[in-house]
Amino acid sequence: MDHTLIKDILGRLLKDLDLPFKNVEVGEEGDILRVDISSDEPSRIIGWHGETLNSLQHLVKSIARSQAKLERSPFIVLDVDGYRRMQEDKVRAVAEQKADFVRRTGSRVALAPMSPYFRRIVHMHVTNPPTLQDLTTESVGEGEYRQVVLRRKDEKVVKSGEELSPVIESKEDGLENLDV
Repeated sequence: MDHTLIKDILGRLLKDLDLPFKNVEVGEEGDILRVDISSDEPSRIIGWHGETLNSLQHLVKSIARSQAKLERSPFIVLDVDGYRRMQEDKVRAVAEQKADFVRRTGSRVALAPMSPYFRRIVHMHVTNPPTLQDLTTESVGEGEYRQVVLRRKDEKVVKSGEELSPVIESKEDGLENLDV
């Protein structure tokens, strides 16, 4: 994907919406295009619980797809002054805490419902490091109530018609206010 196109689209949107910004940088992290915006007023770009940032991200993806005549929207993540990275780190830290709990108790744990992007971060985080190789994740639920369940790999596989053991769900896991 053309980085200049992304910078132009976002720059135009920010100017048209009268959202103050200093600079826009585009970089690649695997299959993700990361767009970092620096601003003296990041809260105006982030909006209430990230709504403005999410809307801008959606618009940039849609416009880029249309202008570049792509079949699918590119995987673009907008960030303002490290806000999104801070949320990603928080999700990883909670996954680590819950992983310790799963190991100690042998119980499965459901994280708070979260967006597909943050569920993907949890799945990738648990899959990659050797320290978490004894655990696995799965997404359960529907729509905005979809959540990640952490469990041990050696947990008995449930056969068709057999009931699952209860999932322990934590209400105070630090993910209540994720903005995406």
